[in-house]
Amino acid sequence: MTIAHGPIVQTAWVTEKIDVTETFFTEHFGVRNWTRLRDIPFGPDSCTYRGKPADFSAHISLSYLGDMQLELIQPIWGANIYTDFLDTRGQGLHHICFEPDDYDAALDNAAAAGLEVVQRGSLAGGVMDFAYLDGAAAGVPYIELARLGPDMRSFYAQVRAHSADPG
Repeated sequence: MTIAHGPIVQTAWVTEKIDVTETFFTEHFGVRNWTRLRDIPFGPDSCTYRGKPADFSAHISLSYLGDMQLELIQPIWGANIYTDFLDTRGQGLHHICFEPDDYDAALDNAAAAGLEVVQRGSLAGGVMDFAYLDGAAAGVPYIELARLGPDMRSFYAQVRAHSADPG
């Protein structure tokens, strides 16, 4: 069963030291500028982890290499999919993100296929909705599905412009 149609828009890593990982990609792969978001809160009113309300924060750093968004995540406090990953696997490639044509249908298809939603949430009242599917049985840590509102699309456009700036 196909879960979703839509492009892969992001590749993400979880790291213990976001600045070290930014430098690695900048020095070795030509990623120019990063947009760092510090202490992003994910609260129990808008996020769940393993089916229970979640309360945590993370540093997130974004850039683009061509059309691909790169995301680095450093968990700061609280239990979540990122701390779980660091505890069980260490630092590394964490997920790819699809932006499905129909987010709700993709979640329904995932449930019908027996794929567990490990973490899900909504940012800033719905500027972005996200859900992480467990792909471990197939050797894929996680697949993120995302629905982006106009404000998040605008923010990502600014990140992309900043990433391309040679300064």
